[in-house]
Amino acid sequence: MTEPTSPAPSDFIRDIIDEGLRANKHEGRVATRFPPEPNGYIHIGHAKSVCLNFGIARQYQGTCNLRMDDTDPLGESMEYVESIIRDVRWLGFDWEDRLFYASDYFEKLYQFAVELIKTGNAYVCSLNAEEVRENRGTFTEPGKESPYRNRSVAENLDLFARMRAGEFADGAHTLRARIDMASPNIVMRDPVLYRVKREPHYRTGDQWVIYPMYDFAHCLSDAMEGITHSICTLEFENNRPLYDWIVERLISGPRPRQIEFARLNLSYTVLSKRRLIELVKKNYVQGWDDPRMPTVTGMRRRGYTPEAIRNFCAQIGVAKNDNLIDVSLLEYCVREDLNEKAPRAMCVLRPLKVVIDNYPEDQVEQFECQNHPQRPELGTRQVPFSRELYIERDDFMEDPPKKYHRLGAGREVRLRNAYVIKYESMVKNEQTGEVVELHCTYDPQTGNATPSDGRKIQGVIHWVSARHAVSAEVRLYDRLFTIEDPGSEEEFLNYLNPASLTVLKTCYAEGSLQNAKPGSPYQFERLGYFNVDLDTQADKPVFNRIVPLRDSWTKIAAGEKKKT
Repeated sequence: MTEPTSPAPSDFIRDIIDEGLRANKHEGRVATRFPPEPNGYIHIGHAKSVCLNFGIARQYQGTCNLRMDDTDPLGESMEYVESIIRDVRWLGFDWEDRLFYASDYFEKLYQFAVELIKTGNAYVCSLNAEEVRENRGTFTEPGKESPYRNRSVAENLDLFARMRAGEFADGAHTLRARIDMASPNIVMRDPVLYRVKREPHYRTGDQWVIYPMYDFAHCLSDAMEGITHSICTLEFENNRPLYDWIVERLISGPRPRQIEFARLNLSYTVLSKRRLIELVKKNYVQGWDDPRMPTVTGMRRRGYTPEAIRNFCAQIGVAKNDNLIDVSLLEYCVREDLNEKAPRAMCVLRPLKVVIDNYPEDQVEQFECQNHPQRPELGTRQVPFSRELYIERDDFMEDPPKKYHRLGAGREVRLRNAYVIKYESMVKNEQTGEVVELHCTYDPQTGNATPSDGRKIQGVIHWVSARHAVSAEVRLYDRLFTIEDPGSEEEFLNYLNPASLTVLKTCYAEGSLQNAKPGSPYQFERLGYFNVDLDTQADKPVFNRIVPLRDSWTKIAAGEKKKT
């Protein structure tokens, strides 16, 4: 697989790596890893980490491993593993033969724990979880030592072996590191390294009834794989002393260095995996691949491109402090990428029928239209034109204001790539008063795909021939939340956007879209960028709106700020 070739920016992590290379640390090696826990689908925040770790490895001619940190069997599954593998590959990265699982190290990790017991650095504690919390102390008060802290090495080895053998119930015992209950860093107050958990593991089945804690398994997995730079997010900064404490006591020779960076916080979005799981399990969204979700699989289904996501991650860079990134930047990156790639087409979302009274009833013309105005290599397509058309309902007003440049009394518009038409009359539904049909006339001297007749017509609208149109469903996706920072709200579900999905079942697309393949992006002229959804059937394509042509949310937000 070809690695992305965008230039690598400078940042404090690369500065640290450069300094280490000058000092010949790790003999000039650079080895990183992306270590997700397979208890959910990865999201745009993980994508930032993917791009950072694989990008550093590429820049320094090093390696980047993909490792599943699967030490907690509750909630982990092969479905999540497969989704992670698929999504990282789709983002454009390759780990070659370096796919690892923390669960493959369970025996080695157990032996490491035994070694800690033998050296007096770990003990079996019989306090329950609540008692451990009560004895931990506070930020201003030291913790209390466990009454089991001074058990002999022999007793600890015996109890730990019996924990592994399954003699004890969940919570009966834990293995704790013997560090310092008075440490100002609460993480270092004899943290738990192993717990009894009678839960089958998706890979090891019922082989184990004790499982290592993340802090114990993660650093040792890094060390065993020869990782040089363990790059993680800021929430692990307080855990770095424990990371170092464990590897220093168990690993000889070069050891990995943990470096923390600010996680991605995205406006109008939640990136907490716990909250994303809640959205899925309580059916607030239609699964992990719902196009409103910030998951990589959801963004792919919506129509985001890996190039746009990589560009977004490059633009936001790597920071030391948390901040909130405007989702408009992500949408801008998507829009810029699709503008170069997506072929053009016409689709009417809210159709209004137009009859051209002076056009022959049985006549059909074919207009040759460019698939992309700046990319002639994408070729052209034939778009049929007939007496009856569909236009957008918004492109007609009975009593238009002065600066309205679409159809209305006495108004003319140019049909994209076709004729100039003039409004003559309308037909209304007698019961509702709704306009159901327009009657217009056309100027036969204006039928040019590229207008050259000299007519100065300000309004240009899109259309489809009613006889040749393809019935389509269009799903208009919007932001999932109505406030800028839903992640800061405990009751975040109160801010779900009720208009985050609008389904239009009676749309009409030009005939060239009849056999559009799922995953194919298009620019619907004047409307935005759309992607062919996986639900597409042979007789009816389904399109997801990826992004509008312009960022309307920025204008809305600016208007709200002016009001306040």
